[in-house]
Amino acid sequence: MTDNSIYRLQQPLIPVNNLASNLSSNANGQIKNNATPFNQILTKEMAGVTFSQHALERLQSRNIKLGQAELGKLNDAVEKAAQKGAKESLVFMSNNNLALVVSVKNKTVITAMDGTNTRDNVFTNIDSAVIV
Repeated sequence: MTDNSIYRLQQPLIPVNNLASNLSSNANGQIKNNATPFNQILTKEMAGVTFSQHALERLQSRNIKLGQAELGKLNDAVEKAAQKGAKESLVFMSNNNLALVVSVKNKTVITAMDGTNTRDNVFTNIDSAVIV
């Protein structure tokens, strides 16, 4: 009796166009992989909070300086917000009178305001606030 079953591959096939985009050959003809190495991705994820271009411009224009202690508090605040399921959070640093709107999912500061700019302001598109 003949077996007419269809056998499926255990591993998915990688489309040739995706594979070709991640591979290139060097001058010696050896093929090398251009995909981002796992350790670079891991290092970026472990680095902590990053700042958007807009936030960097706001920090510079408002002459706001953040030291290692403030960055540590900011990282802790973002981690706490992430544990509670926050997506967009206002981090208010009371000792510096500094307000930062942070994308918790991306660990990215979206904008920054000092004490003179936070008075009478309304913060929108946030779902949580962390006061440190």
